[in-house]
Amino acid sequence: QVQLVESGGGVVQAGGSLRLSCAASVRTFSSYDMGWFRQAPGKEREFVAAIRWSGGTPDYAQSVKGRFTISRSNAKNTVYLQMNSLKPEDTAVYYCAARYGPTLTRSYDYWGQGTQVTVSS
Repeated sequence: QVQLVESGGGVVQAGGSLRLSCAASVRTFSSYDMGWFRQAPGKEREFVAAIRWSGGTPDYAQSVKGRFTISRSNAKNTVYLQMNSLKPEDTAVYYCAARYGPTLTRSYDYWGQGTQVTVSS
């Protein structure tokens, strides 16, 4: 079982920056694809960014490309989401997710509890 705990959320003004962290309590963290999703009030959860267990180019939603950066530290069992040039529409609960990479599973099996990000204008 993989347990994920997000942190780093908060309130920031438009144009500001915030870095989210997701700590994973699993021994083989380096074997998992990691992703970030978000859910705004009244909307469905949407994909934000993902980074593969084996490396390569990270994936980003078009709405955040160029502003957000996903990275990971296998030594720290942690995935990060650096968010720059934040906009009010980025306001949402951000969730960390994981899936076992070597099986090429498309869905994410494990989810964190989420961390609130509020961008004020």
